[in-house]
Amino acid sequence: MMSENLPELGNKCIDYLTTTLAAIAPVVGPIIAEVVREIIPGQRLDRIEKYAQILNSKISHLSYDSLRLQLNNENFTDLLEDGLRQSAKSTSDERKEYIASIVANGIASDKIDFFEIKQLLRILGEINDIEVIWLRFYMVEELNGDTEFREAHSKILEPILVYLGLDKDAPELEKAPLQWSYKEHLAQLGLLEIKHEIDRKTGLLKIDRDGQFKVKGYELTSLGRLLLKYIGLTDNGFTPKT
Repeated sequence: MMSENLPELGNKCIDYLTTTLAAIAPVVGPIIAEVVREIIPGQRLDRIEKYAQILNSKISHLSYDSLRLQLNNENFTDLLEDGLRQSAKSTSDERKEYIASIVANGIASDKIDFFEIKQLLRILGEINDIEVIWLRFYMVEELNGDTEFREAHSKILEPILVYLGLDKDAPELEKAPLQWSYKEHLAQLGLLEIKHEIDRKTGLLKIDRDGQFKVKGYELTSLGRLLLKYIGLTDNGFTPKT
C-alpha cells in the first residue's frame, strides 16, 4: 500500500506525485497529495508516540537491561515490529491499548511463546473496534448482566430490527446487515460460535426463507476469550468510557 511506503518516499518523488495528481485529478488530487505529504506521516508519528507511552506503562516493571538482551531474539523484534505497524494504523486510543496489552503480555510472560502472541496480534488486526466491542459483549451471556459495559456502548449494541412494513428508505435496512456482519466475521475467525435454532418436534435445525440454518445467537469461544484476556478486556479489565 502507498501509505506503508511513505518513509521511503523522497521529496522529489512526492513532488512528482503532487504534480501528477493535480494534473489527472484537479479537484481531489491536491487534497490527496497533501494527505500523503503531511497529514499521514504526522498522524502516524503521533500514534506511535502514544502507543509507546501506553506500552511503557504496561512493562515498566521490567528492567531496561533485560529488554535490551531480547534484541538478539528475532521473535522479540518481530513482535515489536508488528505492534508498531498496527499502532501506526490505529485511529483510537482503545486500539492502541489492545495492541500494547498483547505485546506487553508477550514480552513479560514465560507461559506463552512469541508465535502464539503474534497470532493473537494478527487476529486483532483483522477485526475493527466495533467487532471488539461485540466480542466483549458475549463474555457475559445474561441479558441483565454486565450492565455497565452495555450502557457504555449502547449505541453499538442496541439490536437493529427489520420487520415487514418497514419503509424502503429506513436506515435500519442498511444498518441491520452491517450489525449482522460484525458477528458473522467474528464467527468466521473462530472468536464466536454460531448457535442455530432447533425444531423441538424433529430435533433438526430450522431453515429460514433463504434456505439457510436459522441463527439463534452466538457464544464466545475459547479463542475469543483468550483474545479478550490478552487485550485486557476481561470482566475485571473493562474501563467505562468517560
